[in-house]
Amino acid sequence: MTRKDAILSLRKVLIKRRDALRKALAGDLSLLKELRQQTSGDVVDAALDSAQDEISSQLAEVESRELTNIENALEQMRQGRYGVCDGCETSIPLARLQALPYATLCIQCQREAEKSGSGTGSSNNWGRIFEADSGDNDIAFNDIELDVS
Repeated sequence: MTRKDAILSLRKVLIKRRDALRKALAGDLSLLKELRQQTSGDVVDAALDSAQDEISSQLAEVESRELTNIENALEQMRQGRYGVCDGCETSIPLARLQALPYATLCIQCQREAEKSGSGTGSSNNWGRIFEADSGDNDIAFNDIELDVS
C-alpha cells in the first residue's frame, strides 16, 4: 500500500470518528442540560448528581479536544500538509499516523516537546504543585487538606 493510499484510508477513519464524536457530544451536552434541570431529593442525591455532571463534563471536554484534533487533521489533508511534522518538516511515519491519525509531530519532535513542556495541549502534570523560586519544596495534591464545612 502506498503512502497516498494509506492516507486516503486514514481520511475515512478520521471522518467516521469525527461523525461519531459529533453525535456523542450532542448526546453528552443534552444529557448535561437534562441533569441540570432535574431537582434532587436530598443532599446525597445532589452530591451524586454533581459527581455525574462532573464526569460527563470531563468526558465531553476530552471528546471535544479529540474532535478539534481530527478537524485540524482533515484540514491539513485538504491543504496537502497532512503527515508532515510541524516541528522538523519531515514525513511522519505511517505507523505513527495509523496509531494516532491526527498526530502533528513525529515521535522525536513529540518527545522534545514533552521534555520542554511545550506539548500539544494540556499534558501538564497537575499532580504536583511547586513554586519555581523555592527549590525542592513541592507539594502533592494529596498533602493539601481542605475544610469544606
